Amino acid sequence: MAELVLSTLDRGVLTLTFNRPESLNAWTDAMGRRYFDLLAEAEADPEVRAVVVTGAGKGFCAGADFKTLTAIQAGSYEEKPDPRPATFPTTLGKPVIAAVNGACAGLGMVHALVCDLVLTAEEAKWTTAFARRGLIAEYGLSWVLPRIMGQQRAMDVLLSGRVFTGREAYELGLANRAVPGESLLEQAVSYARELAAHSSPASMAVIKRQLWHDWDVTLEASAKAATQEMAASFRRPDFAEGVASFLERRPPNFPPL
Repeated sequence: MAELVLSTLDRGVLTLTFNRPESLNAWTDAMGRRYFDLLAEAEADPEVRAVVVTGAGKGFCAGADFKTLTAIQAGSYEEKPDPRPATFPTTLGKPVIAAVNGACAGLGMVHALVCDLVLTAEEAKWTTAFARRGLIAEYGLSWVLPRIMGQQRAMDVLLSGRVFTGREAYELGLANRAVPGESLLEQAVSYARELAAHSSPASMAVIKRQLWHDWDVTLEASAKAATQEMAASFRRPDFAEGVASFLERRPPNFPPL
């Protein structure tokens, strides 16, 4: 049986590829379990500095597999879902970058937007799809979308379930970049390599935690916590190396996370 998620590591960047191209990488519990296992391994691997997630073939992830949905509807679904939530990538200390190469629908859109950064092919097709399937905004998307794109735009894409392109996804604020599909993975990996080569793993882990969690706190609480985090950063070897590499005009050699 083919690997459900392909994994390659090169120069500090782990590329994970959903590998069910015959179904536009529709999500199954088995594929999700493998994906999360690989993310957990990446978190523990000092060689991994950043992760890029993409899809094989013409899709990123076309949402939940219809065989799964049919079985759930019939009451015959027996697989146990992975206990780790869809938001699992946000708990990693390492940056996770989605490279949305094609169809990105429903649950697939969730898995793109719980990555820390999103690059998309201009021609990729995006849709929430939920309202057109008799479903609701799943797995925290009702929390994520308004914060990324604003309340009215979130209402639009959720209530209508309309299909829009990667170019519009960028214009709506869902992606950091929209690029020609043929250069998407190259650009995503290149960006990840920049992070791997020049950004402190410890700094990225703290910044990632701040950004994902500070939405829930007041400005005063955020500033107070940041003061404590800054004091801690002064004591890390990353700070000494960051200053030394700048003064010596050389690339930094930060320790692994």
